[in-house]
Amino acid sequence: MGSALGATATLASLCSLSHAAAGASSQRMPVIFIGHGSPMNALADNAFTRRLSVWGQELPRPSAILSVSAHWLSRGATGVGMQERPKTIHDFGGFPQALFDIEYPAPGHPALAREALGAVRQTSVIGTEQWGLDHGTWTVLKHLYPKADIPVFQLSIDYDKPAAFHYAVGRDLAALRDKGVLVMGSGNVVHNLRATDRGTPDGLKASRPWAQSFDDAVKAALAGRDDRALIAYEKLEGAATAVAMPDHYFPFLYALGAAGSSERAKTVYEGFQSGTLSMRCLQFG
Repeated sequence: MGSALGATATLASLCSLSHAAAGASSQRMPVIFIGHGSPMNALADNAFTRRLSVWGQELPRPSAILSVSAHWLSRGATGVGMQERPKTIHDFGGFPQALFDIEYPAPGHPALAREALGAVRQTSVIGTEQWGLDHGTWTVLKHLYPKADIPVFQLSIDYDKPAAFHYAVGRDLAALRDKGVLVMGSGNVVHNLRATDRGTPDGLKASRPWAQSFDDAVKAALAGRDDRALIAYEKLEGAATAVAMPDHYFPFLYALGAAGSSERAKTVYEGFQSGTLSMRCLQFG
């Protein structure tokens, strides 16, 4: 009886993935980076979330989404989520109950997760079912793909490794683009929560010179695809404060690495929340 039930569950899962992939594009998928900001954007109706909603309609439909989020950090190892049904992780505190009530019930894709595991050559990748979809992933996918009908899996960031490593892993992940996988980095180019100006209205310009200087330097380097400068981000103007900790910058390097060197960065959204959080969103390809 147990094996029969297991077989039925497996068939149901495969059917779910089949339906989710229906209509998925067979073309090489683009790469995107999203400045996700506060978890409250999941509930917000603002210029940023409205742009995400439109963007989701503009993108070709992927077979699956591989998310590299600033909120899954590992030490000394890289993990990939193998769940058939990844849980929605509410990895924050002090927010309204309505935020904790949100579920993003997208299926996982263990088969493509295994492809990711094999694609990465920079390090050994460990398959795990111990994570899920953290808020760096689901708060933006809620607007991009509100039906939660596209499979999603995450790759962790080995926080012990330098910037060049994360860029190189991104290059390894580029192979998945030809399998219909949308590679998504989710963080913020400028992110220093201790230096935000709470209550500042959203705007195109930062409230602090260091935040504006660094965001401008990233934009200029992207215009010329100066990847070396973006990897050596510590040398860019304003970096010491703008990237006081690199957890939110590293996902950008995964997206940059996964983009071909000839692919120019399309700015999908730019502006600041809380005065200094760069909400810059990019598409390659």
